[in-house]
Amino acid sequence: MDNKRALTAHLSMFFACAFWGLMAPLGKDAMTHGITGIDLVTFRVCGAAVLFWLTSFFVRREHVPGKDIAMFFFAALLGLVLNQCCYTIGLSITSPINASIVTTSMPIFAMILSALILKEPITGKKATGVLMGCSGALILILTSAAAVNSRVGDIRGDLLCLFAQFSFALYLSLFSPLIKRYSVFTINKWMFTFATFMVLPFSFGSVTAIDFAAVHVKTWIETGYVVFVATYLSYILTMIGQHTLRPTVVSIYNYVQPLVSVLVSVITGLGVFLPAHAVAVVLVFSGVWLVTKSRSRADGEKRQ
Repeated sequence: MDNKRALTAHLSMFFACAFWGLMAPLGKDAMTHGITGIDLVTFRVCGAAVLFWLTSFFVRREHVPGKDIAMFFFAALLGLVLNQCCYTIGLSITSPINASIVTTSMPIFAMILSALILKEPITGKKATGVLMGCSGALILILTSAAAVNSRVGDIRGDLLCLFAQFSFALYLSLFSPLIKRYSVFTINKWMFTFATFMVLPFSFGSVTAIDFAAVHVKTWIETGYVVFVATYLSYILTMIGQHTLRPTVVSIYNYVQPLVSVLVSVITGLGVFLPAHAVAVVLVFSGVWLVTKSRSRADGEKRQ
């Protein structure tokens, strides 16, 4: 791997995760000034569908059999609709700090599902990591249950954000062979298209009821950031990083997201960082690190 290619990959992953980290406070602010969680989800999936279809006309075209197109429908249900609806609505209820910390738990869910679906072995290191990660999540939930306002957290929002991570981990476990066959542009143009058709029937009334003229320009800029930067651009940057870096290296960048979110949330007053949050961060981060460092079945077979 040449140095220039490696640097590009590292910078791509860093900025993708930083952009996602910034999405939590910006999205939260937008949802408190004129638009709802389901509105933001609708703008995100519809906007990304348009952007990925436009881009697909300028990149190498891939033939997708009808069977795989049908599979993209179910992949979109788990990887986009349930994931983004639960996360965005959860973010609208809880604090951006809690939502961003919870997002780092996805590798833990992926490990559990890999053990159940792909029969990956559960090592002592993985089990310890899961226990630590779950303990961190439990601390967040208990802190939210005792909170008096959403700047500290809300148990309903925390649980929705947790389910969003479970949904995405299940999507990766079930559809990993499918998503490895195609480019990020092919995958996302189909998945976001299906997501649009699934979300619009439920959200159309809410979106059309928005008093567009009354919504501040700042809110539209924040919404545009979520659609263009935190979705379209970040997905492309992630692809660039994943094509060059090892999965364990990519997973390390998950920690950038909550760091950016916590910093911006505290500065802007959208969230309050308590000692309990610090303990939860240490437990979740350590748990994810142990899970991602533990060898998979494939790694074990290579060593034999």
